[in-house]
Amino acid sequence: MNRVKEKLTGRCAKFIPLLYLAKEKRMFLKYFYGFFFLILVLGVCGLPNAAPVKSPPDAMPFAPGEKLAYELRWGSIPAGMAFLEVQPVKTINGEPAYHFVLIAQSNAFVDVFYKVRDRIDAFADIGMNRSVRYEKKQHEGRHKREELIEFDWEKSQASYSNFGKKKEPIRLMNGSFDPLSAFYYTRTAPLDPDRGPLERPITDGRKNVIGRLKVAARETITLQNGKTYATLRVEPELQHVGGVFKATTNAKIQLWLTDDAQRIPVRIQSKVKIGHFTGELITPEEIRP
Repeated sequence: MNRVKEKLTGRCAKFIPLLYLAKEKRMFLKYFYGFFFLILVLGVCGLPNAAPVKSPPDAMPFAPGEKLAYELRWGSIPAGMAFLEVQPVKTINGEPAYHFVLIAQSNAFVDVFYKVRDRIDAFADIGMNRSVRYEKKQHEGRHKREELIEFDWEKSQASYSNFGKKKEPIRLMNGSFDPLSAFYYTRTAPLDPDRGPLERPITDGRKNVIGRLKVAARETITLQNGKTYATLRVEPELQHVGGVFKATTNAKIQLWLTDDAQRIPVRIQSKVKIGHFTGELITPEEIRP
């Protein structure tokens, strides 16, 4: 009897990660774009509740037509795909705005455990000073959300709703970004390991916080597809992140951006108590339209 139990235990051991996968896949996809919530920067010093408005730069590191695709893995297990895209400029509340899109989806294998189909549409003013609209459609297992953040900069307020059910508006710090637009703003800012932590106010429509980002080092990395990049490794503080990160001692999220004018994200990785998650760029190098 003991031998039978030992054999069963041995056979089942290799499936133990899959028991975590359904729950942690949701965690990873949530924090894959939740990570962008933490890529928050302020290129100049100032009061933490007032980000200066800047003039539009001569050239942005991104442009409509840019498309980035990432393979997501939990350890060595393929888990899904994520896509970042800059769509054509739109008019929001009477002003031209960048349109950023993030799509995250589980693969057929993970769909059996926990199907994920998420999409974010974020809009920021053409000078990349602040957000003007944010939409999120979330479908994870049986869990669904349709979130909307409407920005009223005349009143310095943001209004959050889910499936049309509105919450009380919140006050906004000047220059606040939604989670996804904050990531694109990061690509426009000077990044240098010799500088101190970078800061930027961020909102999800329910709260408005200051996020901080450390530019840790310059590194040359090689992705799983064999491509090598000169990069900047950046690490956000995890003060405002809960879940598996809060429960893990020395939890860490890292992002590698190309060390050039485009600041293309080529790898994202998180380390938590049940393993590590990775997203790596799989689109061709010539991605700029």
